[in-house]
Amino acid sequence: MAQTHWHVYMVRCGDGSLYTGITTDLERRLGEHNSGKGAAYTRSRLPVSLVYREEYMNESDARKREAAIKKLPKSEKERIAVRR
Repeated sequence: MAQTHWHVYMVRCGDGSLYTGITTDLERRLGEHNSGKGAAYTRSRLPVSLVYREEYMNESDARKREAAIKKLPKSEKERIAVRR
């Protein structure tokens, strides 16, 4: 059985803000965001573009990293986003 990889990602929204999330299918998730079917936060801030991603072997690690990124100040999130 193939192993599912989890992605922690950051997108830049149309208003310049950053959104962080996790998914097992990054291409599908970006499509959902840009079609208005993604997170409520991004729906009114279209379009979104991928600025950062990390890959994890399990959901638990991905969720922990997502939570850690979301707790960071905006300045640190911006630093992560430009390290792409």
